[in-house]
Amino acid sequence: MELSGVGVWSQQLRYGDAAEAAEAAAELEELGYRAMWVPDIGGPVFDAVGNLLAATRSAVVATGILNLWMHAPEDAAASFASLSAEHGDRFLMGIGVSHAPLVDAAEPGRYRRPLAAMSAFLDGLDAAGRPVPRDSRVLAALGPRMLETAAKRARGAHPYLVPPEHTRIAREAVGAGPLVLPEQTVILCSTRDEAREIGTDWLRSYLSLPNYAGNLLRLGLTQEDVDTVSDRLFDALIAWGDEEAIRRRVDEHRAAGADHVCVQVLTADGNAFPREEWRRLAPALT
Repeated sequence: MELSGVGVWSQQLRYGDAAEAAEAAAELEELGYRAMWVPDIGGPVFDAVGNLLAATRSAVVATGILNLWMHAPEDAAASFASLSAEHGDRFLMGIGVSHAPLVDAAEPGRYRRPLAAMSAFLDGLDAAGRPVPRDSRVLAALGPRMLETAAKRARGAHPYLVPPEHTRIAREAVGAGPLVLPEQTVILCSTRDEAREIGTDWLRSYLSLPNYAGNLLRLGLTQEDVDTVSDRLFDALIAWGDEEAIRRRVDEHRAAGADHVCVQVLTADGNAFPREEWRRLAPALT
């Protein structure tokens, strides 16, 4: 499984119409995107992965991330084995601990000891009748201890909602061998006002989650930056402007040590497939 170049991170490919998701996946592969990443908040995520694998020939399909609280490791391993047998070595299982407010919403107090929970989930994948190979899994990792776990027990790290500065820190933490596969949110637009109209509330929803807010504070942003969604914070996390501006941000991640960058395109309609934007970005990114 080769993980290089640029991919697409898309909630539409997971939660949008399955037929359009398949059609879009085939086009993304033709456009030169090397991987497609989909989120998970429970439910039939492996059906969505299978849909994308069936629609493509060589692209990697990855979970970004599989929420470990919402799947049994033996079931995840069985699904991985079935999809790999049918589609070859193209399914990358990204695994994460998610966030306490999301996990505890359905069952208060369930989210606890996330590092221990990750270790137990990986133990379950290793102990399954058909284990998930270490090189076919990556971990959502922001802080130093989870980055260390990603280097030791997976193929590398998939940091979400991070600037290039974090990519540099992640590379230093995991060393030369493991992969660093950051997500980068982007908005194709002409002005800051347009970018802000599309991205501010979206970003605010993530800043309410302590894992992301804490990571930004470690990077030197302030609580005021977080509370106000300052321009400094906005520009650090969202690349906005024309195709060249977005290409420069992807190049910054690469220069900082990223092996692969997956771009998440935001538009005014958060439910619509951003297919025109994917087409516009392809010549600059792929």
